[in-house]
Amino acid sequence: MSRLTLVGAGYRVAGQVTPETHAVMASADVLLYLVTDPATGGWLRSLNPGASSLHDSYREGEDGAVAARRMAERIVAPLREGRTVCAAFSGHPAVLVHPARLAAEQARAEGFAVSMLPAISCEDCLFAELGIDPAVPGRVLFDATDFLLRPRDFDATAALVLLQAGAVGLRDYRGGREPNREGLRVLAETLRRWYPAEHQVVLYEAGTLPPFEPTIVRVSLADLGEAPASVVSTLYVAPLPLGPIDEERAARLRATVPAGAA
Repeated sequence: MSRLTLVGAGYRVAGQVTPETHAVMASADVLLYLVTDPATGGWLRSLNPGASSLHDSYREGEDGAVAARRMAERIVAPLREGRTVCAAFSGHPAVLVHPARLAAEQARAEGFAVSMLPAISCEDCLFAELGIDPAVPGRVLFDATDFLLRPRDFDATAALVLLQAGAVGLRDYRGGREPNREGLRVLAETLRRWYPAEHQVVLYEAGTLPPFEPTIVRVSLADLGEAPASVVSTLYVAPLPLGPIDEERAARLRATVPAGAA
């Protein structure tokens, strides 16, 4: 029976793949993948000999959205032949993976069963490597380009995570890892609305291959535009100091907590 399962391979080759995802990838009639390093691609082909990469869907200088539609069609096509399909992506398949979203929409529209398995995202790696608890003092998350193009207010006393900051403003596919420097400068200027020039930010890139460590670059906001970065860098902006506690509400909450439970 035709079925599409969207999965994430995390990072570090097979090290962050869940047992459930491993089983689905190995048993699929068709395994298609889009990953960030050749070693992971090699491992996937060893796991499922029929596995093939979607990377050749890109065309230099072409809008990435066109490539995403091309990938989605390649993912859905085997379903029409009655085959089970697994599409695997680096990180988490629900986090800024346009081909996965398009393929799921198209497959459902044609009446096929679609499911997605949870995976480790670059943000999960960031929390672990920087030692951050995202619940305290909270965090807000945006795609960096969308953050600039659709201005919005947010609580700067929560941590700010901007995905694909190194590719901010880029639409056309290009090889290489050089970030969009002008995009980073515009991003830094925009963030000055909430933060001082000396405020610390982190450019982060998950380590893809063991034993290599992740890339963690700490700079001031004023230096962001020229800081070491790559096209896949995530930007972490430390939170501003928290505001005062609402003492009246705190008193009410303490009154409802059973003795010894606090």
